[in-house]
Amino acid sequence: MSSNTSFFGDLLTSIAERGRSLLDRSSRVSGATKAATLVERCEQLLSGRGEASGVALASDILDRYARMKTGERIAFFEALAETFGPDRARLEKAIESYGRTGSDAAAAELHLASEPRRQELFRRFNLGPGATLSLVRMRENLMDALVHRHDLAAVDRDFGHLFSSWFNRGFLVLRRIDWSTPANVLEKIIRYEAVHAIRDWNDLRARVDTPDRRCYAFFHPALVDEPLIFVEVALTKDIPGGIAQVLDQSRAHLEPEKATTAVFYSISNCQRGLGGVSFGNFLIKQVVEEISREIPSLSTFVTLSPVPGFRAWLDAERKTENSPALTPLDREALAALDAPDWAEKPETREALVPVLSAAAAYYFLVARTTKGKPVDPVARFHLGNGARLERINPMGDLSPKGIAQAAGLMVNYRYVLADIEKNHEAFLGKGEVVASGPVKKLLKAEAASRALVPTS
Repeated sequence: MSSNTSFFGDLLTSIAERGRSLLDRSSRVSGATKAATLVERCEQLLSGRGEASGVALASDILDRYARMKTGERIAFFEALAETFGPDRARLEKAIESYGRTGSDAAAAELHLASEPRRQELFRRFNLGPGATLSLVRMRENLMDALVHRHDLAAVDRDFGHLFSSWFNRGFLVLRRIDWSTPANVLEKIIRYEAVHAIRDWNDLRARVDTPDRRCYAFFHPALVDEPLIFVEVALTKDIPGGIAQVLDQSRAHLEPEKATTAVFYSISNCQRGLGGVSFGNFLIKQVVEEISREIPSLSTFVTLSPVPGFRAWLDAERKTENSPALTPLDREALAALDAPDWAEKPETREALVPVLSAAAAYYFLVARTTKGKPVDPVARFHLGNGARLERINPMGDLSPKGIAQAAGLMVNYRYVLADIEKNHEAFLGKGEVVASGPVKKLLKAEAASRALVPTS
């Protein structure tokens, strides 16, 4: 596949360069990268001037965009929002025709007329060599602007709409990452790791090149050496309750055929510009299938997951008088978290375990956002995929990041293949958090019976 990709990439580059020479014969292009110039080029691209000139125009626009400063890019996004929406005259005519006739032809025209012009513009941008990655990066810039420019949301929706088609599961390729993977890809695994930082090449090798560790990634044909998402897997005999034992490079390696449990301990999305396009659920399910074929002894599939919102939620509850989640005695015990070295003291950790466990049970089983969803984003992901909350692990991650984000807490979500669909429906249809018996027992009866206070 790589040789074909290289051939077609070179061919597109050749077409783009030849087309650029045709364009340059017809008009002198200034070196300025102003939004107005880019908009003119976009109108030319939409009007259509042949295949070679189309590829050249698309490449030229993306090159000019890449050289823009932040203010110029925002001006370009403004033009995309204001100038490249639906053709209003055509849309009004289509609405009138459908209202008058109700025919299938009128409905089809209404559908076409309602599509913003920028969607076709983005499709034509994608003619250029390497354009797909350029568009993903463009959306990253747009997402940065959206923090203060909510009026650009329509442009972002169009990116999301097209990316959900372009990065459909049918186009994705699962590849195992090991020590024979090209170095440029391995470097990106180090850079994109978002859960447990990879310290150096030795750390990476311990995660991808030992008998009881695996790493898998999804790739897309248009982004040849750019992973979209990857998951790191530990093969064990038991469900681990802490990340230190998983990452320990001095551990005794387990022979794969003796493993009974596959632990998904890190899932990292690599392309921020593809936010909103779901890869994780497909990745986990396909890796389960892949690894089950390779190692038939595996019977248990779990995660060892971070709880990124727990500490912030807990601190807010500690400050809330008459908190539904914490008693006065709980707040008194949790004051120990304010000491910077609390995690280094065994007696402090031991005293905090029952309080943190009960608070975590409330956090997962009772607390909700104002939209009625579980507070924790990782929980929403796994529960939505059909997993169940299997176990709460206080002191599971005593790294500085784990303490700051979750007061050291980690959890296991378990994927039981026969129950995935049922759990998925329970969560999405009824909002039910499917949890094991031990997790439910952690929830204090008096806390569960108090009034629920939504949290943002």
